[in-house]
Amino acid sequence: MRNICFILASVFFVGCGSSDDFGGQSGSVSCSNDEQKQFVWDVMQDWYLWNDLLPAQIDVDNYASPEALLDALTFFSPDDGSGQPIDQSRGFSFINSAEADAQFFGEGKFEGFGFSIPYEASDDLRLTRVFSGSPAEDGGLKRGQRIVELNGRTIAQINAAEGINAVFGTSPLEFTLLSRSGDPLPPVSLAHAIVTIDPVPLTRIIDAGAGRMVGYMELATFISTADPVFDTVFAGFRASGVNDLILDLRYNGGGLVSTAQLLGDYLGGDVAENLVFSVTRFNADRAAQYDFTEFFERLGNSMSLSRLVVIATSGTASASELVTNSMDPHVAVAIVGSTTYGKPVGQAGFEFCEKILRPVTFQTVNAVGFGDYFDGLPVDCAVADDLNIDVGADADPNMIAALEYINTGSCPVMSLAPGQAKPGFKKSVRQLDRGGPPWRQFAGAF
Repeated sequence: MRNICFILASVFFVGCGSSDDFGGQSGSVSCSNDEQKQFVWDVMQDWYLWNDLLPAQIDVDNYASPEALLDALTFFSPDDGSGQPIDQSRGFSFINSAEADAQFFGEGKFEGFGFSIPYEASDDLRLTRVFSGSPAEDGGLKRGQRIVELNGRTIAQINAAEGINAVFGTSPLEFTLLSRSGDPLPPVSLAHAIVTIDPVPLTRIIDAGAGRMVGYMELATFISTADPVFDTVFAGFRASGVNDLILDLRYNGGGLVSTAQLLGDYLGGDVAENLVFSVTRFNADRAAQYDFTEFFERLGNSMSLSRLVVIATSGTASASELVTNSMDPHVAVAIVGSTTYGKPVGQAGFEFCEKILRPVTFQTVNAVGFGDYFDGLPVDCAVADDLNIDVGADADPNMIAALEYINTGSCPVMSLAPGQAKPGFKKSVRQLDRGGPPWRQFAGAF
């Protein structure tokens, strides 16, 4: 595939280098509030995927800030089927710090506590993962623990006031937790620090019997530091005769499109060389110049993939969905866990005044033209995520189901055990996504 430096973070992309790559908009505004608002309006008119639905003109003086203007304009995105504008209700388009944006995607770093959690509208707040070397790991936090108080206030009290996101902006912050078994733990105080994400936390090669070897790879996010790791991982898969792969994307909200394309080449380059990986479509004003098709490229360690099982949750989004959807026409693909988030659109990045504007600018489809999965890619084997068991472990229900599907082509009968993810998680993840960037999945990331 062409080496295009685009970003899909919850499927969004940014052009390498100057914003001149995107029709000449630049960060040369004087940075007065009015000029920033005018910049947002100009970009939205030119690049917004749904620019045909925008009003013919607006008065920027009616909006307090560029962020307020953007929020108002996203109202004109299509209805998501529930009577809500899809972009405004999910926060696909956003404005954020250019520095934080570059740090996350270029180096896999964010400032925060170093854990992620499902944001539920109740007092049931549990850790899904803790990043290596983070303040959370140093403080003894572990997957499956329950947060019951922050600075002496219950989660219910916080939700009724300023909300969890606001409190996670506090540093230091005292955490009161319960263990996986429900036992009280001593309070621990954590402070924000720079956390570096290991993009590929776990790989395994599993003997499935009868001489059949199954590969397993957990991918935390699509960032450039994963690129060199892929070659080592897939070299090991090839050397072990792996033809079936379990790709664990259960908490992966997106990342670099170049990394998604590279993963596609390792997965499909041997069996789908020169066939279509994806087609990217812009608005009618930009289509002739910017629409493009990506093709699979065979690499030295591309695997002869037969079956791909993707472990997913409702937090599996964007680049994760792009890879899953793009592989489907070429190999046998099954989703284990939950229906994915549903974000087949992406954003270009336009820098201005030390900020970056990311409006929805394109939609992707696969080789057979399918890309309308705003309700998510449907699950084949529904399995709850058991937070009491480590990700990728033998006893992980999602691993059990994935291996059963590979071995038999059918789903095992699974039951919801205490401590597993509960209904309503999808809604809470979408509330979290309202913050925009993928690092908002990581508590205390700003």
